[in-house]
Amino acid sequence: MLIVTYIILVLSWFFIIFGIISIFRVKNLYARIMTAATIDSVAMILILVALAFASSSFEYGFRLSLLILFLFITNPISSHVNIRSAYLSGIPVNEKDVSKWSKS
Repeated sequence: MLIVTYIILVLSWFFIIFGIISIFRVKNLYARIMTAATIDSVAMILILVALAFASSSFEYGFRLSLLILFLFITNPISSHVNIRSAYLSGIPVNEKDVSKWSKS
């Protein structure tokens, strides 16, 4: 079971590394926020699944599954709040408007 745990952890690190690269390559703020939310969701869930495989107790597995459920509910809400606050602050959605906004 320990090999499965290591494989899942390495997979989560690939998601983290490629997500960080995509954050720096994307120019739109809204796409950056969505990329960060995806990194957070996928990598953290994979790490928790790896911990569930590594734990030998049913109690810890149940707690980790509750934590995964909590992350499924709260991560989309937090990214929505971040994007809504950016939109209400006046940050433009289109890339054509980004150059106008960044010059002023």
